Amino acid sequence: MPNDILYFNDDYIFSYRIAGVLIRDGKILLKKPKDDDYALIGGHVNVFEATADTLKREYKEEIGADISVGALIGVGEIFFNWGKKPCHQLSLYYKVSLNDESQIPLDGVFSGYDDYGNTRIDLDFCWVPLEEFKKAVVYPLEMKEHILSGSDEVYHFICRDL
Repeated sequence: MPNDILYFNDDYIFSYRIAGVLIRDGKILLKKPKDDDYALIGGHVNVFEATADTLKREYKEEIGADISVGALIGVGEIFFNWGKKPCHQLSLYYKVSLNDESQIPLDGVFSGYDDYGNTRIDLDFCWVPLEEFKKAVVYPLEMKEHILSGSDEVYHFICRDL
């Protein structure tokens, strides 16, 4: 957290976030904070950290998995309310794969966590069938159709949810 590229001031928040898209056997791996919607697995880039290293670190920290980082498939400029402040987030999305598929179960829900400041955030992780993923609320919404298309093209989007 202290090295995250995550800037707060009195008026706004700036966030630089990376996420991985992991699809296996017709299912996508998602995380779900308690009482919240699904999200792609990832986190904030540390100062002077390459984005592929961010993804490897986040997957290791959150679920204990070693991954390989593939193609960049999305770039998002996202504007939303983070609590009571507006947030400007720059997000990059990569295809990822497991180095060892036995590291995490393919069925059911398993637990992990993230640390935000001095607060532990308990997370559920689950493989969601792509048919169910089509109907699920997953942030950012703009990436869902691109993921489902299976395209390796880089998709750029702007989301103004303020």
